[in-house]
Amino acid sequence: MIRLQKYLADAGVASRRKCEEFITQGRVQVNGRIVTEPGLKVEGTEEIKVDGKAVMPEQKKVYILLNKPVGYISSVKDQFDRKTVTDLVDTVRERIYPVGRLDYDTSGLIILTNDGEFANMLMHPRHEVRKVYRAVIKGVLSQEDIEQLQHGIDIGGYTTAPAKIMVRKTSADRSVVDIQIHEGKNRQVRRMFDAAGHPVLHLRRIAIGNLTIGGLEEGHWRYLSKKEVEALKGGNDSDGSEK
Repeated sequence: MIRLQKYLADAGVASRRKCEEFITQGRVQVNGRIVTEPGLKVEGTEEIKVDGKAVMPEQKKVYILLNKPVGYISSVKDQFDRKTVTDLVDTVRERIYPVGRLDYDTSGLIILTNDGEFANMLMHPRHEVRKVYRAVIKGVLSQEDIEQLQHGIDIGGYTTAPAKIMVRKTSADRSVVDIQIHEGKNRQVRRMFDAAGHPVLHLRRIAIGNLTIGGLEEGHWRYLSKKEVEALKGGNDSDGSEK
């Protein structure tokens, strides 16, 4: 017997946490009956559906790294029929979904998988998987701004965890800055620079854990190697610099 949310996650529906939401929202059926309690245990022989579609048993695990362009939603589908990241990997046969999200107007690295446990691990703050963003911001950061960002800054009712800041380039009216965080609050990096008085003009994620963009062109993707997946699971990070 296995908990329903784990069965759904193992079948590649979504992360376990997201599957719990699906259940409580009444989107899951077991043998024709809507189930709203995530703790229900199933054997796997039942007819299980999500949003009316049958869920197949556990499938081959797939791990993909995508360099997302601006203008795509980090979702499997969008209610407004906008382009999604899964449109860029439509040749993949397995049912996959993005781990976490990148904003519509943010580009860069995002992982897609059908491994619910892996996705849950990457998204949970306690695992502190590093994410590095390269931001073009208005103005020039003062030393006080940098210290505020590094020690934690109030982004509206929430103080961020310490971040790492590296100023790459400055000019009279803008700067290029790398920022490393391990949280994933909604539009967090943009809100952090807004709070420091330096709005973001352009934002790109250049590293997730041990993974960097390398030669991966925007809009393109590749499978992760077994070594890369194991490194992410073990929290084995590289230095986060773009290669």
